[in-house]
Amino acid sequence: MSELDAARAEITRIDEEMARLFEARMHAVEKVAEYKRENGLPIRDPAREEALLARCRALIQDPEVESRYVPFLRHVMDLSCRHQEALIHGRSAAYCGVEGAYAHIAARKLFPEAEARGFDTFEEAYRAVETGECDCAVLPLENSYAGEVGAVMDLLFTGSLYINQVLDLPVRHGLMACPGAEIGGIRTVYSHAQALRQCAAFIHSHGWQTVECPNTAMAARQVRSLGNPSAAAIASEETAELYGLTLLEGGINDSANNTTRFAVLSRSQNRPVRSGLRDSAGFILVFTVQNRAGALAQTLNIIGAHGYNMKTLRSRPMKDLQWNYYFYIEAEGNIVNENGEMLLRELGALCARLKLVGIY
Repeated sequence: MSELDAARAEITRIDEEMARLFEARMHAVEKVAEYKRENGLPIRDPAREEALLARCRALIQDPEVESRYVPFLRHVMDLSCRHQEALIHGRSAAYCGVEGAYAHIAARKLFPEAEARGFDTFEEAYRAVETGECDCAVLPLENSYAGEVGAVMDLLFTGSLYINQVLDLPVRHGLMACPGAEIGGIRTVYSHAQALRQCAAFIHSHGWQTVECPNTAMAARQVRSLGNPSAAAIASEETAELYGLTLLEGGINDSANNTTRFAVLSRSQNRPVRSGLRDSAGFILVFTVQNRAGALAQTLNIIGAHGYNMKTLRSRPMKDLQWNYYFYIEAEGNIVNENGEMLLRELGALCARLKLVGIY
């Protein structure tokens, strides 16, 4: 064994021990959280943290290592406090939009006891989970009428989170306006661009003007703030009551089968026991192939040869490499078994980059 291999083996051994110690530390933190909850104590204790930092840094003999250890220990303490926060006050779910948006409705259906926290963009909601600010994110993958949500798929490829659950949420749009308004007096309709397209026939039949908004809930809020009886919003029917609007007509979608698929993303990968998944379970892969003829076809053949039913195949441009693409595959089948492990090994040898994004 070379000196490099020996050093790496030592690092691996230390990392394994650190993982056990970190888990034990978090279990101890859970007991602290329980005590603080029962006694109404604050989560952060600055004096205790500084004393702990001073005591632990004194254990480091190498001054250069100490300068690295201090921020490491501060980060561990921050993680411990976030863990306590989740245990004491409940978990938090990030979504894109404001209260009443379809993403907010999805988050409430999936996590009724959690704090639903809205962010302005998909990326902000995603990063909030990566940094530990939120426990999970509920983001749309695709709409049966408008197709995939490219910005979210790009985050799946470039980011570090995993999909552990999906929800198919029926989209039922309603027309709503300020109290006292009548449908015959409407002249302008506010909503998200996709919602306007999804209700195009209904809008066209009345000859209304349209104004695009960042999302449907913001459209409802804007109509309420305008107080104009000739203005209406298209949003989820639940949003009308939330913003004090009158629902003039419900179910105005052009298609009754309009559904949005939302994904739950978190920092840890769902790895159920092998016996815990049905053969109809699903998984999602993102990957790039080597730049040679037939590489993509060979990848797809491997998936089929292992008996997995591929439901979705999409390509997306890579932002940092012009005219290069990554691929998104969603398939049916249990991948948490020997067959799945063999599949991933074969794909790993063929693909330039491969990530098992989700198992659900």
